[in-house]
Amino acid sequence: MKTISIVTGASSGIGKEFVRLLFKKGTVDELWLIARRKDKLEELTGELKATGSEQDFPVLRILALDISGSSGAKAVGDLIKKTAAAGGITIRMLINGAGFGTYGTFESTDLDRELDMIELNCVTLTALCGYTLPYMQQNSIIINIASLASFLPLGNFAVYGATKSYVLSFSLALAAETADRGIRICALCPGPVNTEFAQVASNGARTEVLHGLPADKVAAHCLHRAERGKHTAIMAFKWKFKAAASRFVGRYAGARFTYKYCKRPSNPQ
Repeated sequence: MKTISIVTGASSGIGKEFVRLLFKKGTVDELWLIARRKDKLEELTGELKATGSEQDFPVLRILALDISGSSGAKAVGDLIKKTAAAGGITIRMLINGAGFGTYGTFESTDLDRELDMIELNCVTLTALCGYTLPYMQQNSIIINIASLASFLPLGNFAVYGATKSYVLSFSLALAAETADRGIRICALCPGPVNTEFAQVASNGARTEVLHGLPADKVAAHCLHRAERGKHTAIMAFKWKFKAAASRFVGRYAGARFTYKYCKRPSNPQ
């Protein structure tokens, strides 16, 4: 019986840091790295293999795929089924790290881009949970990357915030449903993190996330929380404070305030 862990969005950001952590733990036979950019995945695997003997670490399997939407996720699901049919597998961990955001008002951003975001942030994440759960056992873990934006509707971030609100709600409900099987579900809800997020979201207008915290520390904190059976991971005190304070802010008021006073730069599509 082969044991595997799967990380999407593995070529950069928080997903990449999860790959590093899981590789060092070495508790599975194979570690699947999924992202669109094959060159980045190969660069990461080269870095990891240089750290020691391959016998001490899981086999790294590069899957350079566009997993957006139901058809993209199905490609991963089919590969899981094929691998299972060849000899049986247990999925130890799924980390749904693939996702992106867009800065600007809904009306000013490209509609196709917004719809693609929903496909990746929500549809793909949901589908991969569905494809992997049948192969999970007690103590298996799913980590879904949500956001601090999931706690309150945000102006200039409307669709992204809504997708992450979905991720948080879905993850908590799934945690309740799988608790009797001993499967642990954790939603990572970070604020600003030092990744490529701002550059993608702003279409190059902002190259770095403002006041971002280190991605490796955020990933390590989340993995520790997930392994302890916690349902959410919010590392920084200021993030925890904002998440708690959101309960006392009217949802429309929060959206209106952020629309008026939390402008984010974005180049035209």
